[in-house]
Amino acid sequence: GFTSAPRDAALKDWEKLSGRTASIFHTYHKGDEPFPTKSEMAMARDTARPRVLLMNWKIAYGSSWAKVARGEQDARIDRFAARVKSSFPEKFFLVLNHEPENDVVARAGSGWEAKDFAAMYRHTIERLRAKGVTNAINVMAYMGNEKWMAQSWWKDLYPGDDVVDWMGLDSYVSAEKGYYHYGMFADLLDRKPANGMNFYDWATTKHASKPLMVAEWGVYHRVGKVTDKTAGFKSVLPELAKRPNIKAIVYFDTSHDDQGDRDISIDSTKANL
Repeated sequence: GFTSAPRDAALKDWEKLSGRTASIFHTYHKGDEPFPTKSEMAMARDTARPRVLLMNWKIAYGSSWAKVARGEQDARIDRFAARVKSSFPEKFFLVLNHEPENDVVARAGSGWEAKDFAAMYRHTIERLRAKGVTNAINVMAYMGNEKWMAQSWWKDLYPGDDVVDWMGLDSYVSAEKGYYHYGMFADLLDRKPANGMNFYDWATTKHASKPLMVAEWGVYHRVGKVTDKTAGFKSVLPELAKRPNIKAIVYFDTSHDDQGDRDISIDSTKANL
């Protein structure tokens, strides 16, 4: 992430570094960008290293959730549907506006209320289905941060079991003791507000029929504060054995995050790698 390299080239470099083919190729799009792109399709159709596309779409870019829900971006939805139907019959994961909590404007009429997100999501999926898109696996991707889970509007984000296929979580842990969100893999699943359930229990109790994807995760240290991440990486497999609802985990690798202060790379030390 946050590199000038083409996304497919960056992923292939990561695969060489890690010694593993990624089962999932996570891409990000917004507004009227045409996707899946030719390079994304090629990654999914690589016979030696096939990958499933996980495509993230901020459909309300330049608009608002409420406007999308009212049908004001139907042409945008229809263009995407036509592209999928004409050129990409493979199954793919689709996330609409991942981490919506961070975009909520909890003010009546803002167009960005939690209820507007749910309405946008429902309208988009229902229209895609009406246009004949049957190969999308819809993922609802939360930030899962205890700060947001404590908000009175958090429950209003969910658009409904009939339009959501998988539950998703974007969450990270720090390798630096004493730093924000220090912990192991279990900690990013078990964060909870002062009075409420942790994300894993909430998702697997309230939406028990839905597989769970950790749609972004990583172990970080601050840039310039190199700290061994080995313990965090080694904590994953034992935890997955205890959490059967988790069917996919997608690592977000970058040497500097969007704020420029966190290194989430797998090779910040030789031991990490």
